[in-house]
Amino acid sequence: MARINPAAANTIPANAENRYEVTQADLPLSCPMPGMSLWNSHPKVYLPIEEEGGESVCAYCGARYVLKA
Repeated sequence: MARINPAAANTIPANAENRYEVTQADLPLSCPMPGMSLWNSHPKVYLPIEEEGGESVCAYCGARYVLKA
């Protein structure tokens, strides 16, 4: 029987989606974001979403981040 890791129970799977909506509270924006499980992801990179007109794409995984007003 597989055991569930309680520390991972509240994490977001990294790279599980292709589009994420973020708010000002999420800035500075990084991929993967805090709360994502990192063990199977890529190195943390910061994305300049404000300088890119409210939308950024991660060069590692292709995840698209859109800044909501």
